[in-house]
Amino acid sequence: MLKLYLSLVLLLLATCHLSAQVTLEECVKLAQDNYPLIRKYDLLNQTKAVNLSDINKSWLPQINVYGLGTVQNETPTFPESLTGLVSQTGMSISGLNEWQYKIGADINQNIWDGGVSKTERKIERAEDTERRTALDVRLYAIRERVENLYFGILLIEEQAEQTRNMQTLLQSNLDKLRTMFENGTAMQSDVDMVEAQCLSTSQQLIQAESTAKSYRKVLEIFTGESLAGQELMKPDATIPQDLLPARPELRHFEAQLQTNEARNASITASTMPKIGLFAQAYYGYPGFDYFESMMNRDLSFNMLAGVKVSWNIGAFYTKKNNRRKLRLSSDNIAVERDVFLFNTNMQTRSQLDHIDELRAVMKENDRIVELRANVRKAAESQLDNGVIDATALLAKLTDEKQARLTASYHEIQLLQSIYQLKYTLNK
Repeated sequence: MLKLYLSLVLLLLATCHLSAQVTLEECVKLAQDNYPLIRKYDLLNQTKAVNLSDINKSWLPQINVYGLGTVQNETPTFPESLTGLVSQTGMSISGLNEWQYKIGADINQNIWDGGVSKTERKIERAEDTERRTALDVRLYAIRERVENLYFGILLIEEQAEQTRNMQTLLQSNLDKLRTMFENGTAMQSDVDMVEAQCLSTSQQLIQAESTAKSYRKVLEIFTGESLAGQELMKPDATIPQDLLPARPELRHFEAQLQTNEARNASITASTMPKIGLFAQAYYGYPGFDYFESMMNRDLSFNMLAGVKVSWNIGAFYTKKNNRRKLRLSSDNIAVERDVFLFNTNMQTRSQLDHIDELRAVMKENDRIVELRANVRKAAESQLDNGVIDATALLAKLTDEKQARLTASYHEIQLLQSIYQLKYTLNK
């Protein structure tokens, strides 16, 4: 039972330890999910649904209800000879009334629109993809800002750590000098000099910790999560094997080209004939039977239905120029894509050379730190024997601190350069 309890405690401690760590990838994901721009994806979905719904409704019957009242100075009448002939039979034909009125409805139903609605749906889907990829480009920029902030925190916290180590060494030597002063083997000026340097180092530590805290608060605003007490893990230093760029800008260029292809299909559809059914119905005066309306002026119900074929021949006039405009637009997009790829390839080559340079420089970092530490230890021994004074010791301590800071800076700079390369390639 005791072993079981110990296992549970160890498991809980391990879980707590893991939860107190955060990676760069997690910060980037949290920042992108927390950025207000992310809400536009849902708005794009709603916009696409509304636009497609409107296009689909073009196949519903189009109904126009109207009311009409007119007065005319002239109306159709029977010839006088015919009027006189009819009047002999006892009938009166007064002709159409100058006042005419009707209330009715016109109904039109598409049967074939020449492919217009089909191309409109295709264009809407292509434009939705274009809008979405443009949003991807804007959101992708958040990654670079978060990565720069993340590595800035790593560098400042590493400086703070080296400053703490320096402070520990200074405090140890200060205690030693105080003992030596009490024993008469060191001067008060040596004690004061090391104590002043110790206090100065404490100030540097306070500044570094305050700067790191401020940077963490900015990162918390990006991620929307508290990072208090969490350790920022150093990311992987592996260079991507595939150096082909996969940036969202390339998907945006492709989406723009696809939109132009969809619009090209709409040009063809605009030159096709349209076929539809129509119906007209109204209640009023005069009716379709003009003879009946001339003989009496009663309101009547009238209806007309048929098939309508229409063909906009004018679309052929601009067809060639419209296609040329789209070709020029696509050519311009292709040029922009090639320029982007050219600049990306140049930037990739430059970043790879910088990474190689840093790795070459870092080969001697450990050896330099080791030698500076040996010199400092020897100086501490010489101070114990009265060979050197506190000034010489402080110089050796400063040299070791600078060597360690340089080594840490190179390490973090290498990591940041690798992730700048990953950002350039979207890997």
